[in-house]
Amino acid sequence: MRRLAHDRRGNVLMLAASIMFVLTALIGGAVDLSLVYRAQNRLQGACDAGALAARRAVTTNGLDATAIAQGKSYFNVNYTDAQQGTKSTAFTLSSTDNGVTVNGTATTTVPLRIMALFGRYTYDLSLTCASTQSIGNSDIVFVLDTTGSMSDSYNGTVKITGLQTALKNFNTTIINATAGTNARVRYGFVPYSSSVNVGRLLYNLSPSYLASTYALQTRVPQFEAITYAVYNSRTLKTSEEVYNSTPNSTPALYSSTAYASQSACFAALPATSAWTNNGSSSNSTGNVTTGSYTYSASIVTQPKVRSLYTCTRSGDSYYQYRYYAYLSLKSYTYSGLGTASSPTSGTAFDHFDYVLANVDTSTFKTFAAATTSTGSSGASQSSTWNGCIEERFTVSDSAFSYSSLTDRISPTTATDLNIDMAPTSDDATKWAPMWPDIAYYRGTSSSNSILSTSGSLANSYCPAAARTLATMTQTDFTTYVNSLTPAGSTYHDIGMLWGARLISSTGIFSSNVTEVPTNGGNVTRHIIYMTDGEPNAAYSIQQAYGIEYHDRRITDDGYSNDDNRHIARFRAVCDAIKGRGVRIWVIGYSTSLSTDLSYCASPDSGFTANSASELNSAFQQIAKTASALRVAS
Repeated sequence: MRRLAHDRRGNVLMLAASIMFVLTALIGGAVDLSLVYRAQNRLQGACDAGALAARRAVTTNGLDATAIAQGKSYFNVNYTDAQQGTKSTAFTLSSTDNGVTVNGTATTTVPLRIMALFGRYTYDLSLTCASTQSIGNSDIVFVLDTTGSMSDSYNGTVKITGLQTALKNFNTTIINATAGTNARVRYGFVPYSSSVNVGRLLYNLSPSYLASTYALQTRVPQFEAITYAVYNSRTLKTSEEVYNSTPNSTPALYSSTAYASQSACFAALPATSAWTNNGSSSNSTGNVTTGSYTYSASIVTQPKVRSLYTCTRSGDSYYQYRYYAYLSLKSYTYSGLGTASSPTSGTAFDHFDYVLANVDTSTFKTFAAATTSTGSSGASQSSTWNGCIEERFTVSDSAFSYSSLTDRISPTTATDLNIDMAPTSDDATKWAPMWPDIAYYRGTSSSNSILSTSGSLANSYCPAAARTLATMTQTDFTTYVNSLTPAGSTYHDIGMLWGARLISSTGIFSSNVTEVPTNGGNVTRHIIYMTDGEPNAAYSIQQAYGIEYHDRRITDDGYSNDDNRHIARFRAVCDAIKGRGVRIWVIGYSTSLSTDLSYCASPDSGFTANSASELNSAFQQIAKTASALRVAS
């Protein structure tokens, strides 16, 4: 027994046998733990994917059933019990802020293989995830079609109302994306129809950017001169000018000199000549009535004539034309009334000449009341500028193109399409205030002539005032959007041209555009262009290029190919904007994306909206793309 007690042979076997249980537990725990870690990593990835998908699907309805279903679908694609060897997996989604941040919870049970020998059969996993949306520094200019058709009802909603709702929801999405960040988001607006309301913006930059004299299709009153004398306390006419029934001849070319701009042509016009005799005088006897008095008088009639001048456009140049005014100067001599005394003079309105005439815009452009003699019978009338403009000098070409090498649109003589150029002392480089109170379309019987003695006030439309880039409170944003009012015809080019000016970092608004964010980050720039129709140029209204039928700044004859020529300009401006790294989003509301609209849009940036709901969805998709979804930390 003593020898056995001191015999150590076989001890290893017993120790090995006793430690086997410990080794089995260690090895089994490592094996099962690897299964748990694998399931956990896969579950976390699926949870993140589901939360991101759900957040992407959030609309103005918040985290609704559709968004939850989208999130669960992505989770189920990324995690299945069959692949992971787990069971009872569940995924739930929730939000405490109406979908701004989407929270997910994923749970599963991992069956243990080795540890089951020791009585531990499963391991329960539970983890969380979240997704939110954030945005960096962004400048966004909305170029919005607010033409008359936007007042129509479409699929149960007035289109302008649908636009206003979509814009406000867009802003809410951006506000949510920037919550808790120092990102800067600025908005600019260019509502457009047949012109744009940028007068305040230009005047605030420099009053010199606006012409102080400008030629408009208007009407000029013509007055007859009358002299009076007192006979025996009775005032009688002693002479008067009587215009002929057809006082104006058809204008004829006065000078073959071609002027490059309208202002240069008018500056060189001769002054209106004095009345001169136009043939021999004649004598007659007749009755002369002045007020309530009628007397017999000897009448001497002398035909008179004077020259008047105007400019008109032919091709891309301006030429001087002369026309004549004819009247008869009638002098009256009364017998038996004694000696005349106290001679006086006066005037009487005869007619209007409807013609292109230079007008003084120096007061009108300041937004102060300006007076003209265009009222009834040549009376004075006062009017104040609403802010819409006529564009500066252009050329009536059919094709325009943008060169990325020169960063210019050709032909370069089209000053209006030079996005960045600031006005010089030359009036051809300046904008003019659109003056609807005195803009006249000449009578239909001679509307294609340079001059007419009949006409009617031209229709003129002015959208809401444009706004340069600025941060806006939600209240300011809503107030502005609610001010949009539909009116006018569709001119795509003028809207996009001013969208380009407002977002150009090298143009007249560059100090605003290039303002460095306080966070020091980069800025992405976007134009969101929304229209509900194809171009619809109206040649008889006053618009950004005057009254086209008379001014012919776009067409060669006042009407032919008007829409196509505006579209050619639109496409060139779109190319110029994209060439500067600005992303253009285009939304066709109640209309398909035409070839021209699709051409204008940046890649993957075109939408068609066939209802107010789809319009809202398009704006939401742009907002989500302009911002960025991320997994919340």
